[in-house]
Amino acid sequence: MEYSAEMFKPINKDIDSAEAIVRPSVTYWQDAWRRLKKNRMAMVGLWTIVAILVIAIFGPMVSPYSYSDQNLEEQNQYCSSKHWLGTDDLGRDLLTRIMYGARISLTVGFLASLLNLTVGVIYGGISGFYGGKIDNIMMRIVEVLNAIPMLLYVILLMVILEPGLQNILIALGLVYWLGMARIVRGQVLSLKEQDYVLAARSIGASNWQIITKHLIPNAMGPIIVTATLNIPSAIFTEAFLSFIGLGVNAPMASWGVLASDALQSFRSYPWQLFFPAIAISITMFAFNFLGDGLRDALDPKQRK
Repeated sequence: MEYSAEMFKPINKDIDSAEAIVRPSVTYWQDAWRRLKKNRMAMVGLWTIVAILVIAIFGPMVSPYSYSDQNLEEQNQYCSSKHWLGTDDLGRDLLTRIMYGARISLTVGFLASLLNLTVGVIYGGISGFYGGKIDNIMMRIVEVLNAIPMLLYVILLMVILEPGLQNILIALGLVYWLGMARIVRGQVLSLKEQDYVLAARSIGASNWQIITKHLIPNAMGPIIVTATLNIPSAIFTEAFLSFIGLGVNAPMASWGVLASDALQSFRSYPWQLFFPAIAISITMFAFNFLGDGLRDALDPKQRK
């Protein structure tokens, strides 16, 4: 084959087009939000949670009734234009009590998840980072506590502390961090050998700075997913405790209390149990849909 000088002429280069950004760069969280928006069930769960929050905050404010007002002349009424979801055995508006119960259930869920997030992340981060004997001792404590079901711990603590909203939060905060601690420990063990941790050590970063500024932020994906999925678990636990009489005190209206009160007259007035049960179910489904969507959105392996 013969080669000519024309075959080796330089091509026309446009420097501006070569440096043009074809696709704008996105951060990890922007990409996660983009993928989350594509998950229809996760978005349904998210907007359902937003709607429940709005109803829980503003619903009792605009309602003409109070959650504790009794009117024996209107007891056990069916759904009507005056009482949209009927009344209970003491004539109290059921819709108002369900909206007020949403406040209690969501408060327990979010605060328990916050305590779980704080204690579990710190405990698991320290255990995974230091390793060795410290890790062995700390994980043996977790394994001993995990040997007994968490719900049994909560029931025993509630029997000792006596029923009440504050004591429910204390009981949940004492035991719900165990799962989070194990997850954070596993993430830290896999991340602490990365090059950026060695670089942080070389510039004189302390152990606490490495944990809080490098390891924990890079493990936020699993942490957020676990915290989100712990919220419905805490809500269900509070409803169960209230249902068996170890929850909030009367006349406070928790969803579990409403279900427990309605069970006595279920055959005659089934709607009194139906509506609180629907509220619990919708909330549980919404948080689980959102948690599953976050798990998929925050998974780096699925990033495109």
